[in-house]
Order: sequence, then structure tokens, then C-alpha cells
Amino acid sequence: MVDALTQVAGAGAGAVAGANLAETAGLLLQSGEPLLPPEYFPNGWERYAIGGLFVGLGVAIIYLASGIIAGASTFLETTLSYVSDLPRFNRGKYLRSRDWRVVFTVGIVGGAAIYALLFQDGAWTTAVQPWRLFAGGILVGVGTRLGKGCTSGHGVCGVGSASRTSLVNVATFMLIAVGTAQLVAALGVSP
Repeated sequence: MVDALTQVAGAGAGAVAGANLAETAGLLLQSGEPLLPPEYFPNGWERYAIGGLFVGLGVAIIYLASGIIAGASTFLETTLSYVSDLPRFNRGKYLRSRDWRVVFTVGIVGGAAIYALLFQDGAWTTAVQPWRLFAGGILVGVGTRLGKGCTSGHGVCGVGSASRTSLVNVATFMLIAVGTAQLVAALGVSP
């Protein structure tokens, strides 16, 4: 059982710890093969699990300290209140909480940068063409407004608090995302 995960997670004590964790979490099939396909997690699944724990911890701390749900789209709107006179961005709830939200937003970007510098040799690479990233960002922004929130607000906070609206939104996000990915792949579109 440990051998199967050692190939996925890499050699050394971390692999054995990952194997024990995977065994405890039921992430191995009875044949000893990993339940999570290694090709989906070329660097091991542990990073994703730890990242999820950090996201959950951060969301819990913000909610317990302020009573505010930590959705990223709201953080963006709050930040825009510094540079826009539009009433949408200058509502009282945004103005009262914008300072700490900006610090949090800088922390998200800074945390990603630190991780990239420490664990990815500072690499900021993608095979996706810049115009596609831009177009995707526009579509995500429009979808965020239509869905009255983003995947972090609905997916992490809303589902975590058993919100029916968030459960429906996340199911919709996922079904459309999987369908779109399948359609795009069938059309032969690549990054």
C-alpha cells in the first residue's frame, strides 16, 4: 500500500507520512492503488489538502473575527471603492470594512507569490494565451455578478454553512464548467 503512494508522493519520509494519511483517509483502493489518479496530481495530492485546510482556516478566522463571509468578489468590490465614485462600490458596508479587506486581498496575492518563489522557483508560467486569460476573466466576472457571488463565497463559505442558494450555485458552476470543458476538448481547443 505504501509503495503505490510512494510513487505518487515522491521518496522519503513525506511519502510515508502521505501514505499513512492516505490509508487513514481511505484514499487507497483495496488493491493498494491510489484512489486519486496520479496523473491528476503530478506533485502529489497533499499540497491540495493542505491548501484546502489553509483556505478553511482563513475563512473561519475572518468569519469568527468579523461575522463577514469571505467571498473574493466582495473583496474586489470593496477595493474598487477606493478608486470609483459609483454608488455600487461606495455602500456603507464596503466603506466600513475596506481597509482590512484590502490587507486580506494583498495577503492572497502575496501568499501566492511567496509560494511560487519558495516552491516553484519563482515560475509564473501558463500555456494559456493572454487573450484567453483576459476573456476568461471577463466571463468569470460576469458570472460572478449573475450568480450573486463567486466560488469562494458560495463554494467555501456558503456550502460550509449549508446555504441552499450556495449549494444550487455550486452545483450549477460545476455542471456548466464540466460541460464546457468537455465541449471545448471535443472541439480540439487547447491553451
